[in-house]
Amino acid sequence: MSHRFFEGEEIAMTYSKYRHSPPEEVQSIILSYIKEKRTPVQLAVDVGCGTGLSTRALAAHFRQVVGTDISEAQIEEAKKVPGFPNISYCICPAEKLPFKDSSVDLVFSSVAAHWFNIEGFMSEVKRVLKPNGCLSLHAYQIQFELHYKDLSETLSQIYQEAFDFSCQYLPEDAHESLNIIRNEYKEIFDSIPFTDKTRITNILVKQSMSVANVVGLISTVSAYQYVKEKDPDTALSLIQRTEQRLLEAMGVSSNQTKVELRSRYFCLLACKSE
Repeated sequence: MSHRFFEGEEIAMTYSKYRHSPPEEVQSIILSYIKEKRTPVQLAVDVGCGTGLSTRALAAHFRQVVGTDISEAQIEEAKKVPGFPNISYCICPAEKLPFKDSSVDLVFSSVAAHWFNIEGFMSEVKRVLKPNGCLSLHAYQIQFELHYKDLSETLSQIYQEAFDFSCQYLPEDAHESLNIIRNEYKEIFDSIPFTDKTRITNILVKQSMSVANVVGLISTVSAYQYVKEKDPDTALSLIQRTEQRLLEAMGVSSNQTKVELRSRYFCLLACKSE
């Protein structure tokens, strides 16, 4: 299974605007694991890097970082961000990485592995990692909590209804990827070809953001892209209606009003034995 949902220029720009870098809580877990297993890291590869949000987070910690993605539009959007001389980008599928055998210290992927052909990807991970090289994959549950005064249950339900509506448009095989997320990457964890591995779940992350940005997140998900492709008017109406419902429930008029978004991340970590 391998999917290509994020290839157009418009979605690349939307993705860059509304998605976030890996949160500090997740980065801390990953960096601690890598420090324990392998120091220093000469080459880190961010697979399915999208617009480079996670790639740039890695660049602060590792000597050389290569972001790879199958989407040319995503890579072009990533290249627009200046100031990272130790980053380069490459267009390629996750299942065919352009690196020599035993040449990579860290293979990393942020909220992307559920779209890969896992068998092909793991074969490449095993091939390119150096002895004692590390693998790090993480994502978050698709159920978010929105907190504003005592309205958490109401606001979270409004957001979830918008997501569930979008999912009606997904093809059957894409639901398989969503189930991988719901299972917190258990299937992916089981497929990791190394015995030294760990799976960490229920990493609570709290972020303050505007209602506009919360609604903007909906426009970045694969399910919404299917709605937009099949029925653009319905897609636009969904975004507008969801924002209006949130504002009315909160009793405010500005979509710049801040709420707290709570999400629960999970992380897979593994080390290739000598």
